[in-house]
Amino acid sequence: MSKADELFIKNCREIIDNGFSDEGLPVRPKWEDGVSAHTKKSFCIVNRYNLAEEFPILTLRRTYLKSAVDEILWIWQKKSNNIKDLHSHIWDSWADENGSIGKAYGYQLGVKHSYPEGEFDQVDRVIYDLKNNPSSRRIMTNIYVHQDLKDMNLYPCAYSMTFNVSGNTLNAILNQRSQDMLAANNWNVVQYSALLIMMAKTAGLVPGELVHVIADAHIYDRHIPIIEKIISNEPYDAPILHVADKTDFYEFTRDDFTLENYKYHELDEKIPVAI
Repeated sequence: MSKADELFIKNCREIIDNGFSDEGLPVRPKWEDGVSAHTKKSFCIVNRYNLAEEFPILTLRRTYLKSAVDEILWIWQKKSNNIKDLHSHIWDSWADENGSIGKAYGYQLGVKHSYPEGEFDQVDRVIYDLKNNPSSRRIMTNIYVHQDLKDMNLYPCAYSMTFNVSGNTLNAILNQRSQDMLAANNWNVVQYSALLIMMAKTAGLVPGELVHVIADAHIYDRHIPIIEKIISNEPYDAPILHVADKTDFYEFTRDDFTLENYKYHELDEKIPVAI
């Protein structure tokens, strides 16, 4: 059993069996038929993934590696807030008629700030510090910018990355305010693991741990039967990830990531979407 499968089963079992239900409370999300989308949740789930041991992708169901990497590159490399720069359609419902999601995600990472060393956006500041100040305890990003929330079509869910170097190993903490366990849990783990690997290669380091902190880890009411089926599947061993040997973060593409021996269970059900 892969570590990703083990943690996913544990987290989902805890939420379903012991989580807090917001049934009867006023909630923002609704199903396509207009019914309120309620959840069961656990507060503050913390998962650790050691990338030196295995790449944390689910086998209980398929996670689409290239699409996940494509989105993280859209945010971190292209620093875009326009879905026209993205290959998938996962952001379509949040975009305006021009394709913009407002001052969210990639937009915030691309805003430049002045430092004694010069002007950097958040991504380039991380790269600069990893190369020049690896012992710093200030290597982090934050896209939850309060003065711009009114101009975001969706408030950031995964909002902060903190990078930390120990010797020649790069570790990171991903902070997330809210997570839909079915739609996004392993998707985010996969893409931020890929980000950690790219940053490590860029800085001449080796990838270590990704620590994922989720404040509100929830399962929507109509997702519970689907989750139950997924976690009843027999897990397989984790596949082997191959990444192109590049040292420039801005040269990576989604095709630089491939999996060897990725066995997974297909998910046949259509997943209801809460908006």
